Amino acid sequence: MKAGSNLATKSFRSTARRALVRSSVARSIPVQHRIIRSYGQDHSSTAEKETIAKLLYNIGSRKEVEQYLRHFSSVESQKFAVIKVGGAVLTDELDTLASALTFLNRVGLYPIVLHGAGPQLNQLLEEANVEPQYNEGIRITDAKTLEIARKVFQQENIKLVEALERHGTRARPIPGGVFVADYLDRDKYGYVGKIKSVNKNVIESAIRAGTLPILTSLAETPDGQILNVNADVAAAELATVLEPLKIVFLNEKNGLYHGVTGKKIDVINLDEEYEDLLKEPWVRYGTKLKIKECKELLDRLPRSSSVAIISAGHLHKELFTDSGAGTLIRRGHKLFKYDSLEKVDADKMRNILEAEDPTIKSGKTSVASYLHYLRDKKVNIYTDEPGQVLAVVTQDPSNPGAPAVLEKFVTNKTAALNNVPDNLWTNIKKDHPALSWEITKEEEDGNLDKSWHFERADGSLRNSHTGKTLFFYGIEGAEKVKKTFDGFSGKRSFSTMVQRRAYTTSARKNVGLIGARGYTGRELINLIDQHPNLNLTHVSSRELEGKALEGYTKDKLTYVNLKPEDIKDHDHVDAWVLALPNGVCHPFVRQIEQDVKDGKQREKSLVDLSADYRFEDTWTYGLPEFNREKLAGATRIANPGCYATGAQMSIKPLLPFLASSPTVFGVSGYSGAGTKPSNKNDPAFLKDNIVPYALTGHIHEREVSSQLGHPIHFIPHVAPWFQGIALTVNIPLNKSMSSRDVKDVFSEFYQNEKLVKIIEGEPPLVRDNAGKHSVSIGGFGVQADGKRAVICTTIDNLLKGAATQAVQNLNLSLGFDEYAGIPTQ
Repeated sequence: MKAGSNLATKSFRSTARRALVRSSVARSIPVQHRIIRSYGQDHSSTAEKETIAKLLYNIGSRKEVEQYLRHFSSVESQKFAVIKVGGAVLTDELDTLASALTFLNRVGLYPIVLHGAGPQLNQLLEEANVEPQYNEGIRITDAKTLEIARKVFQQENIKLVEALERHGTRARPIPGGVFVADYLDRDKYGYVGKIKSVNKNVIESAIRAGTLPILTSLAETPDGQILNVNADVAAAELATVLEPLKIVFLNEKNGLYHGVTGKKIDVINLDEEYEDLLKEPWVRYGTKLKIKECKELLDRLPRSSSVAIISAGHLHKELFTDSGAGTLIRRGHKLFKYDSLEKVDADKMRNILEAEDPTIKSGKTSVASYLHYLRDKKVNIYTDEPGQVLAVVTQDPSNPGAPAVLEKFVTNKTAALNNVPDNLWTNIKKDHPALSWEITKEEEDGNLDKSWHFERADGSLRNSHTGKTLFFYGIEGAEKVKKTFDGFSGKRSFSTMVQRRAYTTSARKNVGLIGARGYTGRELINLIDQHPNLNLTHVSSRELEGKALEGYTKDKLTYVNLKPEDIKDHDHVDAWVLALPNGVCHPFVRQIEQDVKDGKQREKSLVDLSADYRFEDTWTYGLPEFNREKLAGATRIANPGCYATGAQMSIKPLLPFLASSPTVFGVSGYSGAGTKPSNKNDPAFLKDNIVPYALTGHIHEREVSSQLGHPIHFIPHVAPWFQGIALTVNIPLNKSMSSRDVKDVFSEFYQNEKLVKIIEGEPPLVRDNAGKHSVSIGGFGVQADGKRAVICTTIDNLLKGAATQAVQNLNLSLGFDEYAGIPTQ
């Protein structure tokens, strides 16, 4: 998420919450099309595939999504996922479930769906005056109950199939013929079965025909007697036969919850946690039973299989991101820590290094020389049971106060896919409150890409000459950070030769501003004046040429009128900000790129505040809260529009729940109309007035629709105040939600975002947010039927809508702390 050539300090979201919001979609679509075409039937148009690709990248990082798609495509279709759907989901979330399954099928995946019908059965039994009977938690099924059960299972099976077909997804109802069973105990339970075998031919036939198999949990004896089987048990038996990558249990709570803290449990690693977990006093009743059942199931399956307990609305996120959204239960591996080299299995360590370490694979050094290097070090060595992941942490005995150094962190693909590195990392952080480490360019494209490291770091330093990036966490204070990174320049390499690495630790970068006359330019100058790492070296304005720049205290500057051909004469500038009207900056960009190509100047970071490059695939869209990975080290950044920033932040958390196109009613202060005189920035004309304009086809409408991968409607207005925007956003929902549900979605989505404020109670007001660098989101009104939400958002069009966001983008591009120079309180 951060790169460039200097210090960057940033605290990111926890791994368990990551990946909802990241990606530069457009650049990745061609790659995604190739992936989609490799997956079975191509039953959607090119336009539909583009939409699907965008949606995929909106739920996870490009690395995650492509990794999972490739992994899923490497197995037989019937081994993708078994999804058990509770009866309550069919009643309350049918359309959401059908939409999620359709989404998976559109990329060529064939989940096997098995559903229950418990609540529906109880209702029909009540209507028939049949009181449900249970023995040891098992429903006693007499002849009347079985008759009603058979009827309700068929009804619910057809209901789900029809819902899928309304979404354009072919599905095959399979109410029976899959499970062969004997009586569990006829005298005790009646017509309840114990599954003896699974006829997977029926399932495979449906998948070969290009249809989703929709199963019930009814079984049959060899002589044809129908028996009732618990749906969870049936799903487990099905998984045992098919050995899928994922077994998903859908529930309306979206996971398991801690009995003391009340927080959702994100991940359970059974090999590490199972015994201790069962000793917890709150692990009892249904929670204890579910964990035990998952343990028994996963013990029979390959270690790559996992169980997810999640809601229907988060299904695709669970399947396409490392962290998922509900509760992920997996076997994992036992992890080990050693405090000396002699205690480690040398062959296990050698195998993982030879297979996965870039410096050893390339021949730059050998395993023997690296082990020799570690011999006299104070080390902690971390690995897992099968030797698929390895971490080496060293400490300088002569300087116990210095942060530890992560010398190695290597993993194979299987371990990465199963999140074993995350488990290992948790142990490392427990042992080492402060840590620094580096990765090479080769490691950036490995099984743990650069984003993985950024998300675990408080800051980073990039060397643009060598392509190496240094990371740290837990190091407080600028001097300690600088000292830590200065120390890397004398660090010994892992070879028998002593080498010195020359890292530059310059704490400042030079910025030139082209188009400094406007309101946004003024705000940028103020922010750079307070920035600890940026110097303003040029302010260009045709109208103000020759006049002294006022309000900038770091240096005395005079406005100049730079032409495109003049840029090459200022090679000491590290970044140019183009604060020009739409359609004006192309000559500057073309000239800079030609000069770089001709060797007349080095590569520069360009941040364009106009709309000229917001639709260009070769430029990175600069909305950091959604796109940090791509912005790290990016040299071509298109700053979003002010309205577009507020609109996307108002809609994106609810993107999985959209039923149709949202409508954005926006009102801006007249500074948004710029300095060129018009009715839209004339206070006399605007007095006691609100003026609508560009009623259809506004460029921000296209911008937001393009970035979200979903059409929106936008109606802009201008009002008599100077700065600040109010957005009232109408969002049709595909499931019933409460105001609290909607508010919780936003709170989770934006947790730890320093420039996003979630407002309780009354909607946010323009006057309260004018002059602030953050976005305020509130209102969270919901229609009585729960199918329409209204979100109210305020944003300062000159700050977070323009200048503040430009500084965020400069920081990420140049490798500084994302919020450096930005007041966050």
